[in-house]
Amino acid sequence: MARRRATDSKRARSRGGPDSFETLRSALRQFATERDWDQFHLPKNLAIALSVEVAELLEHFQWMPDRESAALPPGKRAEVREELADVLLYLIRLADKLDIDLVSAAADKMVINSKKYPVHKARGTSRKYTDL
Repeated sequence: MARRRATDSKRARSRGGPDSFETLRSALRQFATERDWDQFHLPKNLAIALSVEVAELLEHFQWMPDRESAALPPGKRAEVREELADVLLYLIRLADKLDIDLVSAAADKMVINSKKYPVHKARGTSRKYTDL
């Protein structure tokens, strides 16, 4: 898995591709502006589109055995990769429209989660924090 991530990252850099949320956000703004899509990119519409893309991602795993989901064949992995990209792009666009810094929000959420799920209570269990 680490090798695959490194390969994807290396490919993006070699093509001059985006390497940060900020770069992606700017590219998405330009993409939408060039197509006059900003009029459609309202938070509600972006949230719906994000949900649809997540459903398309889930479709690839529906009824798949657990082991198979952890070791996708190359063709299926390529399809999942595209769906993950769609999810990420819509998420970044939605956060941009709502003026939310995703990296900061995620860091804040990790602090909240560490309090909800202290290691001594949550280690090795999948129970919700209210049931620990």
